[in-house]
Amino acid sequence: MKKIFIAALFLGAIFNSNVAFAQTETSGRNVPYRATHTKTTELKHTKLKVNFDYQKEQMNGEEWLTASPFFYATNELVLDAKGMLIHEVALDKNGSKSPLKFDYKNDELKITLDKTYQKNQDYTVYIKYTARPNEVKQEGSKAISDAKGLYFINAQGKDPDKPTQIWTQGETESSSAWFPTIDKSNQKTTQEIYMTVPDKYVTLSNGILKDSQKESGNMRTDHWVMDKRHSTYLFFMGVGEYAIVKDKWRNIPVDYYIEKEYEPYAKQIYGNTPEMIEFFSKKLGYDYPWAKYAQISGRDYVSGAMENTTATLHGSDILQKPGQLIDENKWEDTIAHELFHHWFGDLVTAESWSNLTVNESFANYSEYLWNEYKYGKDQADYHQMEDVNHYIHNPGDFKKDLVRFDYASREDVFDLVTYQKGGGILHMLRNYLGDDAFFAGITEFLKTYEYQNAEAHQLRLAFEKVSGKDLNWFFNQWYFGSGHPKLNYTSTYEPVKKQVTLVINQSQDQPFEFPLAIDVYDNGKPKRFNVWVNAKAKNTFTFDSSKTPDLININADGILVTDVTETKTPEQSFLQFTGSKEYKSKSIALSNIKEDAGKNPAAIKLFAAALKDPFFRIREQALEQIDLTIPEQAKALTADVEKLASNDPKTLVQAAAISALVKTKNAKYSSIYEKGLNAISNAVKGSSLAGIAELDPTKAAASIEKIDLDGASDDLISKLLPIIVKNKIEKQMPAIGTTVAFYPFIKFQNPTLGKSAEDGYNWIMSSDNLKATEKITKVLQQAKSQMPDNPQIKMMISQMLKDGLNKKMEVLKNNPNSPTINQQIDAINKTIESYK
Repeated sequence: MKKIFIAALFLGAIFNSNVAFAQTETSGRNVPYRATHTKTTELKHTKLKVNFDYQKEQMNGEEWLTASPFFYATNELVLDAKGMLIHEVALDKNGSKSPLKFDYKNDELKITLDKTYQKNQDYTVYIKYTARPNEVKQEGSKAISDAKGLYFINAQGKDPDKPTQIWTQGETESSSAWFPTIDKSNQKTTQEIYMTVPDKYVTLSNGILKDSQKESGNMRTDHWVMDKRHSTYLFFMGVGEYAIVKDKWRNIPVDYYIEKEYEPYAKQIYGNTPEMIEFFSKKLGYDYPWAKYAQISGRDYVSGAMENTTATLHGSDILQKPGQLIDENKWEDTIAHELFHHWFGDLVTAESWSNLTVNESFANYSEYLWNEYKYGKDQADYHQMEDVNHYIHNPGDFKKDLVRFDYASREDVFDLVTYQKGGGILHMLRNYLGDDAFFAGITEFLKTYEYQNAEAHQLRLAFEKVSGKDLNWFFNQWYFGSGHPKLNYTSTYEPVKKQVTLVINQSQDQPFEFPLAIDVYDNGKPKRFNVWVNAKAKNTFTFDSSKTPDLININADGILVTDVTETKTPEQSFLQFTGSKEYKSKSIALSNIKEDAGKNPAAIKLFAAALKDPFFRIREQALEQIDLTIPEQAKALTADVEKLASNDPKTLVQAAAISALVKTKNAKYSSIYEKGLNAISNAVKGSSLAGIAELDPTKAAASIEKIDLDGASDDLISKLLPIIVKNKIEKQMPAIGTTVAFYPFIKFQNPTLGKSAEDGYNWIMSSDNLKATEKITKVLQQAKSQMPDNPQIKMMISQMLKDGLNKKMEVLKNNPNSPTINQQIDAINKTIESYK
């Protein structure tokens, strides 16, 4: 599963600002030990026949479940079955049914078998039932905002702007909301599903489509078969009006189920998938193991994306148009992530949610691997630095172990530790072992535990078997411990010995041991030293140097997951930038140039070098920092910025350059802005609009009315938000929803933008706009998972929502016949409840 981490956008800034909020940390306190589920039954095969009641939003089901005792003899089968009506339970012997006694309460179905069965003695139980997802009592979590298992989207077709769809979401334990099963990750079974649907819809499930039969009444039954074992939470059904765009990898079908409006762009969105399959198959030393691979999107999805075996479900944010895609396919990392799960998660599955790292840390790291292969090491390092920084800047996660047996809710382990920190940990392990041993260890792990379950200890043993190295020191720190090194350092120089003495200090409670790359700059040139830091508060190293070093750069390769406290002059930052080969060191050097250093000649030289850097993210970062209203910068940099605004091959750089020009408020750039309005790129259009707004706000408002901001970047929305709100451009009201939802936090950082965001929030809440309201409620529900457990923040958001609710009640009072206002009120109430 891929979570969408919203909080880094607005909340991260406020949590790391000077505004004080008390934080609480509950992980590991007063919660029970979470043991792996005890297996009393071994599932063998699950056969389902289902049809759907769209009016009642229910599913009628028949199930034939073949199982046997796992080890000890038993005469009982206990299944999870949430919110159902159970009509009939029988023993099925070659089609002949014999009724069985059963007891169904508290979402548990206890079946008394006809006799005591021994290990490997199979039996088949038949169950006739009705799944009622709206009756499911379990609630969603911080990670997965709802847990009904089975979702009917616009089932009665009342919303003309939303398609009718059905999709399922099984992780963590919600498959049992649509079929009785043992809803634990350490249960694996083969499956087949007969789905009867209106003939106008297509279906998708795990495995391959064996047969499709027309039925009376314009209905059709599709028969899907999965002949390899996988966990029950990975079962999937999808139904809706989709175009199916065909692709393939070798002789394996690769299908893209896409809403018809986006069919022309399917290959732009998904088209790298076959290449990804080939790359991962070779890199892992294990070919993609399943009969097909399909991807589908679902409206109103409750998380980011889900790796249902052979049938990945994405949230509808994956649906992008050329204006977005030419800038960047923002979903490509997620596409890689979910595909990689088909080895780590689907083929080899975490035996318990405590060991979720076996699934999610690897899927997170796959994003690095794909970026490294496809776009180069700089892009991979950029992506991982962004990821790890999300963890580093969220102190609420510092006390959480990666392998966690003491969580309050199983969904709590779907967090920045399991994903972002976990990916960083794997990168450190790869660096320590070397590529050959690291990937050979992965191959060993996959081949040893294929179609089974595994935990982190077994991962360690696979790496040890291949490399011959003991890795307990690594796993005890990074997997079974919490936190990370927090480093600072001091240095002294001895001119007689021509040596520099460097003291590395660890300030966190529990010292770590780790390899560390250090660059010592002697006469402006760096020399790399790779040292071993022992698990103690102070480590001392000496290095040869002809004079006092110009600069010392620790964690120079950016490998270590760490927080380094240091201060560097603009001159030292310039040296670090020009002397470093690694993206992270260059980016940090650039970010060290603060506003008060903007006139320094070394800072300006650094900016000039960055504008010519071959990696576009560096150029983009420099442009975001440059201020051409400072005369010294304008004199040295304007010509380069103007060239980038017109000619850079990356549209994101063009857009950043245009934004840098906009700050000058110089009318001579109006022709650049006019040209930018006709660009395909949303980013270029947006920056150009901001420029026009600076010169002629009336003209900008008319232009914004015409462009498509669906899926536009948060930066772009922030630029255009004041114009949209001031001019009440109703067409763009939904586009600003995810930004204005955070107006209390934005006001701390940027009072002017915050005031526009507050006005935008009140505008939406005083209107009858379902899409805009749902944008606000959805993003706030997603963001809740990334907030510290802080009463003040919850209270602030709750009060904001209550104020909005009062405004919606006024809208209802003035327009009682509105077809959607009650939906908006319900969505707000649900969000308020989630913050209690």
